[in-house]
Amino acid sequence: MTKTLGWIIALTAIAAPGLHLLSDVLEWTGGGFSRIQLLINYAGFLPVPFLMIGLYAAQRPKIGLLNLAGAIIYGIAFIYFAHTTLLALEESFLDYELLWNRLGAVYTFQGGLMVGGGLLFGFTSLKAGLLWRKGVSLFIAGLLLNLLLTFLPLPDIVQTIGSTLRNCGLIGIGFGLIRKLRADDQSPPDDAAITAPQ
Repeated sequence: MTKTLGWIIALTAIAAPGLHLLSDVLEWTGGGFSRIQLLINYAGFLPVPFLMIGLYAAQRPKIGLLNLAGAIIYGIAFIYFAHTTLLALEESFLDYELLWNRLGAVYTFQGGLMVGGGLLFGFTSLKAGLLWRKGVSLFIAGLLLNLLLTFLPLPDIVQTIGSTLRNCGLIGIGFGLIRKLRADDQSPPDDAAITAPQ
């Protein structure tokens, strides 16, 4: 993987979940959806499939295909979630509960894909130890919290707590990649060693 692609992946890992986090804050403070909040949400969701494949690529060749499978499944879920954001914009849904009531079982299924794919990606990344461990652990914790909150009689907007943990984990992974890229820039190339004259 080139350094340029590495930087793109790292910056996307910060920007995309950062936008998602901002949209959640706007949803909380605004008491529901707004046009600007949904547009920010869409901008945050759109790069996620690329981001997950990129995070897999950043771990190659030391990571296995299970990690790739998890990345793909998580990305597929976010392709659907991006579609639901456009639907909320088109039909002027006022909040998450109205959106969920409209989509029901399909939305829940995609949420299951997100959790399952994310956990597969997260645990295989944690085992490989190639991404920042605390960021990966936070990402996993957010997914597990999303799963737990599904079974509790709480308002749907509470799911954003799990989303916040996931997003903070991805942002941390992004900064971890930047630290690694900078460290690689500072280390001398292998062919730069000076040999003593014969």
